[in-house]
Amino acid sequence: MSKERILVVDDEEDIRRLMEYSLVRDGFVAYTAESGLEAMKMVHDKKPDLIILDLMLPDMDGLDVCRAVRSNAGTSAIPIIMVTAKGEDADIVAGLELGADDYITKPFSPRVLIARVKTVLKRAHRDSVGDTEIVRIGDITIDPGRHRVTIEEQIIDLTATEFRILHYLARRPGWVFTRYQIVEMTQGDDADVTDRSVDVHVVSLRKKLGDSGNLIETVRGVGYRFKE
Repeated sequence: MSKERILVVDDEEDIRRLMEYSLVRDGFVAYTAESGLEAMKMVHDKKPDLIILDLMLPDMDGLDVCRAVRSNAGTSAIPIIMVTAKGEDADIVAGLELGADDYITKPFSPRVLIARVKTVLKRAHRDSVGDTEIVRIGDITIDPGRHRVTIEEQIIDLTATEFRILHYLARRPGWVFTRYQIVEMTQGDDADVTDRSVDVHVVSLRKKLGDSGNLIETVRGVGYRFKE
């Protein structure tokens, strides 16, 4: 079985080498780049299975690299984990909205890094769940075909927007979604949904789900995710 290839992009040599060492020790093949332009060349030359991308780079910043990777048909599916400085919520939100799959803040431990890499790769390898496929997580069963949610066989009465938000989050457990992404997903019948009203819908959804409502986690300054 071939080893998965990871591209590490960071302009700080100590951090870059630490990540490279940790990945290789855990059985991955690791490539490194210290700038955005070098990273783009490596992406096209090496076709990595995942990119660990620092947002603060000396030439082409990480957000531009993320945008370029996502806009190219040949690279758009490569998972990206952003690396940010602690507290830079605006950059995290921007990166997620550009299509990054996860993020990690400095400082971080090698064990946390490897765990995030394995989780994101597992998601990428997992077949995407179809819109009509039943989703079961914990005590919750979501049946898109019947537009029905049950908890231990009891039907939960949700609005159309609440159902779509729950289904959207539960299909991708562990993924962090910004309020803007949730608004984009719910546009249609409920075109009046805004980034501010998302919080109201989530509060109502948690209340209706009872004890299972804690499966919907708030990621402070960023958005929401469904527990894995």
